[in-house]
Amino acid sequence: MKAILIEKPGNEDVLKLGDFTDPIPGPADLLIEVRCAGINRADLMQRQGFYPPPPGASPILGLECAGIVAAAGNEVKGWRPGDRVMALLPGGGYAEKAVVHYACAMHVPSALTDEEAAAVPEVYLTAFLNLFMLAEAKAGEAVLIHGGGSGVGTASIQLLNLAGARSIVTAGTDAKCEQCLKFGADVAINYNSGPFAPKVKAATNERGADVILDSIGGAYLTPNIEALAQGGRLVLIGLMKGTKSEIDLSQVLRRHLKIFGSTLRTRSTAEKAQIVSAFLARFGRELEAGAIRPPIYRTLPIAEAPQAHRMMQASEHFGKIVLRVA
Repeated sequence: MKAILIEKPGNEDVLKLGDFTDPIPGPADLLIEVRCAGINRADLMQRQGFYPPPPGASPILGLECAGIVAAAGNEVKGWRPGDRVMALLPGGGYAEKAVVHYACAMHVPSALTDEEAAAVPEVYLTAFLNLFMLAEAKAGEAVLIHGGGSGVGTASIQLLNLAGARSIVTAGTDAKCEQCLKFGADVAINYNSGPFAPKVKAATNERGADVILDSIGGAYLTPNIEALAQGGRLVLIGLMKGTKSEIDLSQVLRRHLKIFGSTLRTRSTAEKAQIVSAFLARFGRELEAGAIRPPIYRTLPIAEAPQAHRMMQASEHFGKIVLRVA
């Protein structure tokens, strides 16, 4: 099969279209003929050598895809060849074929295109896991999302709106803030126009955010603590701006704060299956009705994976960048 290969870690130019051995499905797996694959920032980290795949996973990039079921193992339930599928992958999405445990796959609603379907699994399940399963965001609560124009950011805006929560987002330009507001965010803060914590307080009558979803890390830890409400929950899902920081722990104790660290890729197949099941139980009706629909910034042919990575690295995008495989 054709796939995007990496001989050694490096910049975007190490991504090359070449030949790779077809994946072999197990008895509980689906073999997918991939039509589209979503691009995620974790792919850029893996390309640079910072985020290796978990043991047993494909070395090929790609944490989400959409396509057609080509074959189903004899332990698979609820699937048959020819079904449209979107899948949460441990790796292997940038290829003509991919393998996934059937419980980590979702049927594609008729309302979604292949491009949109490929942009759902990783970001919507990340948003759902961290906002609703870990932080237990509730209707009426204020939730701060850093990187509101990202894939996870836009997914979070949509899910929070559906859940009746209030979304406050940060973005790096006034134009991107405006896009977030048009997409459904309640408040958008340009983080380049001054400290965000006082603006979060101002937007919540000085109460602060009940939940913060942070993919930035580093120096954001202290202002995140400042921006939290009493009993607030901070979920750290990325370290784009560094791995080290210093905080006043007395704030955590006195204000009864909770801090979670979370990644999706490193979870077991059983955990991922549980997340998929819980997501469909909570938002399956909205997904089927087309109320869950990721914004697609650009779709590029798989051979242009280097350009797709450049776009994401430059943070040019609003929503998702997708590769067209077939």
